[in-house]
Amino acid sequence: MSIFGNSIFGHKAPDTAAPAPEGASAGSAPGGKGVEKSDAQWREELTPEEYRVLRQAGTERPYTGEYWDTHTAGVYQCRACGTELFTSNEKFDSHCGWPSFWAPLAEGNVRYIHDRTMGMDRVEVRCAACDSHLGHVFEGEGFGTPTDQRYCINSISIRLVPQEDPQVSGTEPEK
Repeated sequence: MSIFGNSIFGHKAPDTAAPAPEGASAGSAPGGKGVEKSDAQWREELTPEEYRVLRQAGTERPYTGEYWDTHTAGVYQCRACGTELFTSNEKFDSHCGWPSFWAPLAEGNVRYIHDRTMGMDRVEVRCAACDSHLGHVFEGEGFGTPTDQRYCINSISIRLVPQEDPQVSGTEPEK
């Protein structure tokens, strides 16, 4: 089953979408808790490169981002607002130069836009909470992942929160 319904991929997914909560905007996260900031606030909070990618749908150069070859266990959050987007459990090596995931942490945390820029026909992935550009999702490339999808995400759009080492039970910390 595809997440795209009647999409550019040509699949028809069952209509299982719940109606948006009253007062929720297209860029709102589940429960209608969208992040709304002015362009000036985003420019103040983000570095120029973060702003270019997250707010202007730019792309970092391949093999230059912080996470393209990272294998650390943890959760990847939106760098702009902190929404949890992906986990290391769904991350895989696609050798494309950007972090690749075969599924988001939760469908409601990302949203999709049909993107026809740069002479291509593809699906843009955005943070559902703050509407920041994350990257694109591709399907049918033969990676053998459970979804046959590759979420190609800019490292600069996400922040890894490493999984804490489990504590050994039955021992007390030294004083």
